[in-house]
Amino acid sequence: MEISEGSRRRVVAVLAVSAVITVSYIVLWIFARDVVASETRSGYVEFENSFPLADTWLLVCLIGAGASLLARRPTTLFWLLAGGGAGVYLLCIDSLYDMENGIWWLPGGNGLLELAINATTLAVSFGLLRWAWRRRTVLLAW
Repeated sequence: MEISEGSRRRVVAVLAVSAVITVSYIVLWIFARDVVASETRSGYVEFENSFPLADTWLLVCLIGAGASLLARRPTTLFWLLAGGGAGVYLLCIDSLYDMENGIWWLPGGNGLLELAINATTLAVSFGLLRWAWRRRTVLLAW
């Protein structure tokens, strides 16, 4: 399967937007927690406090994928698969906690923000994995 210029640009745009959202969420969690926090219980805060390091790894993968895709390097496949896998892993951990603790349905709207983040993570992660895997031969040939 070939990689059209339009397709390449769309994936780079998805990676860039995802990176900006990831950085924004980390910054808001650290400096303006009430904007993104769905809950105030200590267990929730402790759980969410464990995400910035993993989110930073995801961010490294997003940036690596975008830079290597722009430069047409074979490492693009690695970064897309690593980033997609990191996204799926984070989605699983976060979604299970949210389901077990009823976070998505809390009053005030922040639970719905959490649900939207989880749904977006699902779509982007699986989308990147699918896109990369279907084009792996071309990506590795760069």
